[in-house]
Amino acid sequence: MNELLYNFAVWLDTHELSTSLHESYYMYNWVESTHVLTLMLCLGMLFLIDLRMMGLAFPNIPANSFATKLNIPMLVGFGIMVFTGLWLFYAVPVRSSQSVWFRVKMFLLIAAAINAFLFHKNMINATGSWGADIKAPKNLRIGATLSLLFWVSIVICGRFMAYDWFDCEFTEPGLSQFLAGCVDGQTEF
Repeated sequence: MNELLYNFAVWLDTHELSTSLHESYYMYNWVESTHVLTLMLCLGMLFLIDLRMMGLAFPNIPANSFATKLNIPMLVGFGIMVFTGLWLFYAVPVRSSQSVWFRVKMFLLIAAAINAFLFHKNMINATGSWGADIKAPKNLRIGATLSLLFWVSIVICGRFMAYDWFDCEFTEPGLSQFLAGCVDGQTEF
């Protein structure tokens, strides 16, 4: 699997657009800045929703209508954030795919997506007048707490990707090279 992902990343890296994006004076910075700004938009809305579900913010606003109103700006931010994230990966595919932090981030993104699906399903299926309660039902509070934990961890992993603590060329053979997806004989990017 590691070799397959590595070969795919090397293939992406051969594209002229990938190299141009990475070596651009301004474009890479614009894409990265847009990624971070839309991350703030998406997570700002998501954190407000999660905090409301946990009963820690805006207790006088019905939880279900609060979530519905913030859902659109959150999804717009999320869509742009995903698009720019793909561009960032495309700009430096080999280094990104060979990063422990990138791999952990992808795992956490999948976990956050599953949690979001279950959270939305539980919110739709919730009965009674829970929207007006200070705290949402327990399953929604658990989902909100998990959401906060997943997304804080995703942001931390994203920041750690900028550092080369576990890059293949700097780590000793063993567990860290396995987790980073290092391929035998690979020493340069």
